[in-house]
Amino acid sequence: MTGRPTLNQRRREATRLDIARTAAALFAERGVEETTAEEIALAAGISLRTFYRYFSVKEDAVAPLLAAGGQRWVDLLAESPADLPLREALERSAVASLTPADDAAVEAMHWTRSLLRDPRLDGTWQRVHAGSEERLRTVLAVRCPDGADPLEIRLAAAAATAAIRVALEQWAASDAPVTGPGSPQDLGGRCMRELTAGLRLTAGG
Repeated sequence: MTGRPTLNQRRREATRLDIARTAAALFAERGVEETTAEEIALAAGISLRTFYRYFSVKEDAVAPLLAAGGQRWVDLLAESPADLPLREALERSAVASLTPADDAAVEAMHWTRSLLRDPRLDGTWQRVHAGSEERLRTVLAVRCPDGADPLEIRLAAAAATAAIRVALEQWAASDAPVTGPGSPQDLGGRCMRELTAGLRLTAGG
Protein backbone atom coordinates (compact mmCIF):
# COMPACT_ATOMS: atom_id res chain seq x y z
CA MET A 1 0.00 0.00 0.00
CA THR A 2 1.51 3.30 -1.14
CA GLY A 3 -1.24 5.60 0.07
CA ARG A 4 -1.28 7.33 -3.32
CA PRO A 5 -4.72 8.53 -4.50
CA THR A 6 -6.44 6.50 -7.19
CA LEU A 7 -7.23 7.90 -10.62
CA ASN A 8 -10.87 8.39 -9.62
CA GLN A 9 -9.83 10.22 -6.47
CA ARG A 10 -7.54 12.50 -8.46
CA ARG A 11 -10.30 13.23 -10.93
CA ARG A 12 -12.73 13.96 -8.12
CA GLU A 13 -10.30 16.37 -6.47
CA ALA A 14 -9.63 18.05 -9.82
CA THR A 15 -13.37 18.53 -10.29
CA ARG A 16 -13.73 19.93 -6.78
CA LEU A 17 -10.96 22.43 -7.40
CA ASP A 18 -12.42 23.43 -10.76
CA ILE A 19 -15.78 24.09 -9.12
CA ALA A 20 -14.02 26.04 -6.37
CA ARG A 21 -12.23 28.29 -8.87
CA THR A 22 -15.47 28.87 -10.75
CA ALA A 23 -17.34 29.72 -7.55
CA ALA A 24 -14.56 32.03 -6.38
CA ALA A 25 -14.60 33.94 -9.65
CA LEU A 26 -18.38 34.36 -9.50
CA PHE A 27 -18.34 35.32 -5.83
CA ALA A 28 -15.64 37.92 -6.52
CA GLU A 29 -17.60 39.32 -9.44
CA ARG A 30 -21.12 39.30 -8.01
CA GLY A 31 -20.84 38.58 -4.30
CA VAL A 32 -21.88 35.43 -2.48
CA GLU A 33 -25.48 36.47 -1.90
CA GLU A 34 -26.10 37.30 -5.55
CA THR A 35 -24.60 34.05 -6.85
CA THR A 36 -26.68 30.87 -6.96
CA ALA A 37 -25.61 27.24 -6.94
CA GLU A 38 -27.28 26.89 -10.35
CA GLU A 39 -25.04 29.63 -11.77
CA ILE A 40 -21.91 28.01 -10.34
CA ALA A 41 -22.88 24.64 -11.80
CA LEU A 42 -23.63 26.13 -15.21
CA ALA A 43 -20.34 28.05 -15.32
CA ALA A 44 -18.43 24.94 -14.22
CA GLY A 45 -20.08 22.82 -16.91
CA ILE A 46 -21.78 20.41 -14.52
CA SER A 47 -25.35 19.65 -13.52
CA LEU A 48 -26.85 21.05 -10.35
CA ARG A 49 -27.20 17.50 -9.09
CA THR A 50 -23.47 16.96 -9.58
CA PHE A 51 -22.74 20.22 -7.77
CA TYR A 52 -24.66 19.03 -4.72
CA ARG A 53 -22.81 15.72 -4.75
CA TYR A 54 -19.66 17.71 -4.05
CA PHE A 55 -21.00 20.53 -1.86
CA SER A 56 -24.06 20.76 0.36
CA VAL A 57 -24.25 24.58 0.20
CA LYS A 58 -22.90 27.10 -2.29
CA GLU A 59 -20.65 28.78 0.30
CA ASP A 60 -18.65 25.59 0.76
CA ALA A 61 -17.85 25.46 -2.95
CA VAL A 62 -14.80 27.67 -2.35
CA ALA A 63 -13.50 25.53 0.53
CA PRO A 64 -11.00 23.58 -1.64
CA LEU A 65 -9.46 26.82 -2.85
CA LEU A 66 -9.23 28.24 0.66
CA ALA A 67 -7.82 24.96 1.96
CA ALA A 68 -5.13 24.59 -0.70
CA GLY A 69 -2.67 26.91 1.05
CA GLY A 70 -3.08 25.15 4.37
CA GLN A 71 -2.54 21.77 2.76
CA ARG A 72 0.62 23.03 1.08
CA TRP A 73 1.88 24.32 4.44
CA VAL A 74 1.30 20.97 6.13
CA ASP A 75 2.93 19.12 3.22
CA LEU A 76 6.00 21.39 3.32
CA LEU A 77 6.30 20.96 7.08
CA ALA A 78 6.09 17.18 6.71
CA GLU A 79 8.89 17.32 4.12
CA SER A 80 11.15 19.53 6.28
CA PRO A 81 14.46 17.96 7.36
CA ALA A 82 14.02 16.02 10.58
CA ASP A 83 16.98 17.81 12.19
CA LEU A 84 15.56 21.28 11.47
CA PRO A 85 14.33 22.87 14.72
CA LEU A 86 10.55 22.81 14.90
CA ARG A 87 10.30 26.57 15.35
CA GLU A 88 12.29 27.16 12.17
CA ALA A 89 10.46 24.43 10.27
CA LEU A 90 7.08 25.96 11.12
CA GLU A 91 8.12 29.43 10.01
CA ARG A 92 9.87 28.32 6.82
CA SER A 93 7.02 26.11 5.69
CA ALA A 94 4.41 28.76 6.52
CA VAL A 95 6.24 31.49 4.60
CA ALA A 96 6.81 29.17 1.63
CA SER A 97 3.14 28.19 1.51
CA LEU A 98 2.11 31.86 1.51
CA THR A 99 4.48 32.77 -1.32
CA PRO A 100 2.76 32.50 -4.73
CA ALA A 101 4.78 30.34 -7.10
CA ASP A 102 3.18 31.44 -10.37
CA ASP A 103 0.52 33.64 -11.96
CA ALA A 104 -2.22 31.16 -11.09
CA ALA A 105 -1.20 31.32 -7.43
CA VAL A 106 -1.22 35.13 -7.55
CA GLU A 107 -4.73 35.04 -8.98
CA ALA A 108 -5.78 32.63 -6.24
CA MET A 109 -4.46 35.05 -3.62
CA HIS A 110 -6.54 37.87 -5.08
CA TRP A 111 -9.59 35.62 -4.98
CA THR A 112 -8.78 34.72 -1.40
CA ARG A 113 -8.73 38.39 -0.43
CA SER A 114 -12.14 38.94 -1.97
CA LEU A 115 -13.57 35.82 -0.31
CA LEU A 116 -12.24 36.71 3.14
CA ARG A 117 -13.90 40.10 2.93
CA ASP A 118 -17.35 38.52 2.60
CA PRO A 119 -18.87 37.70 6.02
CA ARG A 120 -21.13 35.06 4.44
CA LEU A 121 -18.05 32.87 4.06
CA ASP A 122 -16.95 33.09 7.70
CA GLY A 123 -18.33 29.64 8.50
CA THR A 124 -16.57 28.04 5.54
CA TRP A 125 -13.33 29.79 6.47
CA GLN A 126 -13.52 28.53 10.05
CA ARG A 127 -14.19 24.95 8.91
CA VAL A 128 -11.23 25.11 6.53
CA HIS A 129 -8.93 26.11 9.36
CA ALA A 130 -10.31 23.44 11.66
CA GLY A 131 -9.32 20.89 9.05
CA SER A 132 -5.88 22.45 8.68
CA GLU A 133 -5.40 22.30 12.43
CA GLU A 134 -6.13 18.57 12.52
CA ARG A 135 -3.70 17.84 9.68
CA LEU A 136 -1.04 20.01 11.30
CA ARG A 137 -1.46 18.24 14.63
CA THR A 138 -0.80 14.89 12.95
CA VAL A 139 2.43 16.16 11.37
CA LEU A 140 3.60 17.79 14.61
CA ALA A 141 3.03 14.56 16.51
CA VAL A 142 5.36 12.78 14.08
CA ARG A 143 8.05 15.47 14.28
CA CYS A 144 8.02 15.79 18.04
CA PRO A 145 10.15 13.45 20.16
CA ASP A 146 8.63 10.44 21.87
CA GLY A 147 6.96 11.40 25.11
CA ALA A 148 5.96 14.89 23.96
CA ASP A 149 2.88 16.14 25.78
CA PRO A 150 -0.19 15.62 23.52
CA LEU A 151 -1.74 18.75 25.02
CA GLU A 152 1.26 20.84 23.98
CA ILE A 153 1.14 19.36 20.48
CA ARG A 154 -2.55 20.17 20.19
CA LEU A 155 -1.97 23.68 21.52
CA ALA A 156 0.88 24.26 19.07
CA ALA A 157 -1.25 23.10 16.13
CA ALA A 158 -4.18 25.30 17.17
CA ALA A 159 -2.00 28.34 17.80
CA ALA A 160 0.03 27.97 14.60
CA THR A 161 -3.11 27.60 12.51
CA ALA A 162 -4.60 30.66 14.21
CA ALA A 163 -1.42 32.64 13.48
CA ILE A 164 -1.74 31.96 9.75
CA ARG A 165 -5.46 32.74 9.84
CA VAL A 166 -4.79 36.09 11.51
CA ALA A 167 -2.05 36.90 8.99
CA LEU A 168 -4.33 36.20 6.04
CA GLU A 169 -7.27 38.09 7.54
CA GLN A 170 -5.05 41.09 8.32
CA TRP A 171 -3.74 41.11 4.76
CA ALA A 172 -7.20 40.63 3.23
CA ALA A 173 -8.54 43.62 5.15
CA SER A 174 -5.75 45.83 3.78
CA ASP A 175 -4.61 46.90 0.33
CA ALA A 176 -1.14 45.39 0.77
CA PRO A 177 0.36 43.55 -2.21
CA VAL A 178 0.51 39.78 -2.69
CA THR A 179 4.28 39.88 -2.17
CA GLY A 180 6.58 42.22 -0.25
CA PRO A 181 5.88 44.28 2.87
CA GLY A 182 2.48 43.59 4.38
CA SER A 183 1.94 40.55 2.18
CA PRO A 184 0.71 37.18 3.45
CA GLN A 185 4.21 35.69 3.67
CA ASP A 186 5.50 38.82 5.43
CA LEU A 187 2.70 38.82 8.01
CA GLY A 188 2.69 35.03 8.24
CA GLY A 189 6.39 34.92 9.08
CA ARG A 190 5.97 37.64 11.67
CA CYS A 191 2.97 35.93 13.29
CA MET A 192 4.75 32.60 13.37
CA ARG A 193 7.86 34.08 15.01
CA GLU A 194 5.78 35.82 17.66
CA LEU A 195 3.80 32.68 18.32
CA THR A 196 6.53 30.06 18.47
CA ALA A 197 8.65 32.20 20.78
CA GLY A 198 5.98 31.74 23.43
CA LEU A 199 5.32 28.01 23.05
CA ARG A 200 7.34 25.61 25.18
CA LEU A 201 7.15 22.97 22.46
CA THR A 202 9.01 25.24 20.02
CA ALA A 203 10.91 27.60 22.30
CA GLY A 204 13.93 25.34 22.40
CA GLY A 205 14.78 25.89 18.76
